[in-house]
Amino acid sequence: MPRRAAAIFDLDRTLLQVNSGSMWFRRERAAGRLPLAQAVEAAGWMGLYGLGLMKGDVALGRAVRGIAGEEEAVVRARLDAFYDDELAGAYAPGGIAAVRAHQRAGDPTVLLTSAAAILARRVQQELGLDAALGLELESVDGRFTGGIAQLSFGRAKVALAERWAEENGVDLAQSWFYSDSISDLPLLERVGRAMVVQPDLRLARVAKKRGWPVLDWGKAA
Repeated sequence: MPRRAAAIFDLDRTLLQVNSGSMWFRRERAAGRLPLAQAVEAAGWMGLYGLGLMKGDVALGRAVRGIAGEEEAVVRARLDAFYDDELAGAYAPGGIAAVRAHQRAGDPTVLLTSAAAILARRVQQELGLDAALGLELESVDGRFTGGIAQLSFGRAKVALAERWAEENGVDLAQSWFYSDSISDLPLLERVGRAMVVQPDLRLARVAKKRGWPVLDWGKAA
């Protein structure tokens, strides 16, 4: 049976006009749950990761240590409130238009992000996406350990996409992937239709060299 094409979307600065990780650290700091030094370190690690200057496993591993020992239900509730308060109104208009266009065409729509899968599934619910793949946090007996059960960055994103595609009859060589970040270059190279959205400087140079479409999602398409 012929395999389908799917539309895969990054989250931060792609579907969202903001970086949810940076906003989360600021929120946790403001609530007194994150010491200043740890907040600054986490923001720095994530910034270097976003620029492709630090290994994702190191940056993300250090960034999630702050929730070690916390109850899953409590963190989920905080993430829900964070989404409602700060992210629900931060979608890129052009991103929503692209999601709806793919849905009308009957293409499976997938969120694939380095953000926590808990948050990714909330976005999936709100946008009616077919799947949401993200960073899976390790937990034992209902409490987060501060470790990572499943990475979702760089080549790990490719592995997740390939696994999902195989399970759902999707051909990545026919599929779209929308992203803003050079850290997503491996998956942009893996799909047949690389779509670059308001890219960082390094990805902009790659897109120009390879002739990839560069989209502005700051306004509705």
